[in-house]
Amino acid sequence: MSTALKDLIRNPTIAELELVARFAALKADARRERLFEAFAQTGLPGRRIEGWRWTDFKAAVTSLDALKAAPVRDPLAQAGVATLRFTPAGYTAPATLPAGLKLLAKDDVQAMGGAEEAPLGALAAALSGGKTPGTLLVDVSAGAPVHLHMVFEGPGAINSARIVFLLRPGAELHVSESHLGGAALSTALVEFTLNKGARLHRAVYQIGGAGEAQAVTAIIEQDAGAESVLTTLAFGAKVARLETRLVHRETGSKAAINAAYLAGAGLQADITTHVRHGAPSCVTRQLTKGAVLDGGRGVFQGKFHVPRTSGQQTDASMQHNALLLEEGAEVFAKPELEILADDVQCAHGNTSGALDAAQLFYLRQRGIPLTQARAMLTEAFIAQALEGAGDLEDALRAEAQAWLNHAA
Repeated sequence: MSTALKDLIRNPTIAELELVARFAALKADARRERLFEAFAQTGLPGRRIEGWRWTDFKAAVTSLDALKAAPVRDPLAQAGVATLRFTPAGYTAPATLPAGLKLLAKDDVQAMGGAEEAPLGALAAALSGGKTPGTLLVDVSAGAPVHLHMVFEGPGAINSARIVFLLRPGAELHVSESHLGGAALSTALVEFTLNKGARLHRAVYQIGGAGEAQAVTAIIEQDAGAESVLTTLAFGAKVARLETRLVHRETGSKAAINAAYLAGAGLQADITTHVRHGAPSCVTRQLTKGAVLDGGRGVFQGKFHVPRTSGQQTDASMQHNALLLEEGAEVFAKPELEILADDVQCAHGNTSGALDAAQLFYLRQRGIPLTQARAMLTEAFIAQALEGAGDLEDALRAEAQAWLNHAA
């Protein structure tokens, strides 16, 4: 790596110098260097950057000392579903794959469009390789729906992975992801291209410890008539960001982007999305719900961009609602609409507050203990955000319920 590239990181921290060293140890590749350069322009993003002022990786990641975290149970594991596993020690795939699914593990690195806009996604792509594929290509063909599970876990210093999905015309993929932490810094970049009429159902579960940093970046591009249903349940970490960047590339594309976050003391969960309506007559529905305890932090940042010409007949709505369950809880929200077209239906809303005292009183009057009443009302509050998870809704709701019962 050139000295000039190293020097792009202004006043690098110890952790950033360790990232530079890890990058330098990987096989030289012009595209890999381009990706690391995109990351190096900001380094670990922090509060001095507008989109990261509430999610400060630079301050949180002081070093990359390997952690010795206890294994975390995977609530989305399903018998009979092919599982890809990514750990700091390497990558494993099943010997037998479902019909319609092909894997190609490539040592070299693929280019990434808009890398500067997603610095931790660029970092994941730049550091993938060696023990894991430089790029894991996943091809999904039309036919019966394909089911796949991915797990990101394991103790260590850094866990980086890049997975690139191509859904052929008419293909249908049900993919679940469990981001279970364990490393000091976990970075995953997951990219989806949906060809004409393809269907994507993606369910994400994230949990991390008070000494861990996690970044999950998803980039989704949809062609004519393609549809995606995205559901996320996040419990946060010392610092955790789940970022989705979606582009409607052709007419008739549809997306439902739903998430719930539950953040306890010392933990932070950031749900950030950017949707570009780059074609006429596309639809986006977004719902995010959150609940935060004393010492926890929730972050929501959502943006719809509707260009003047290509974004006509856009139909889009964004809603974020949060509960501050205790004094000392923090929620920061920034919903944005950038609408340049004039023939659109776009709306957004944002609320935050405490549980309804009248509803609590009603439940108490019927003999329900206060802690149970609080848990019941909070679970009902976030449940709508998990309804799109299909067969995995019950598993996600069970995890949320367990957290709420413990928190109460």
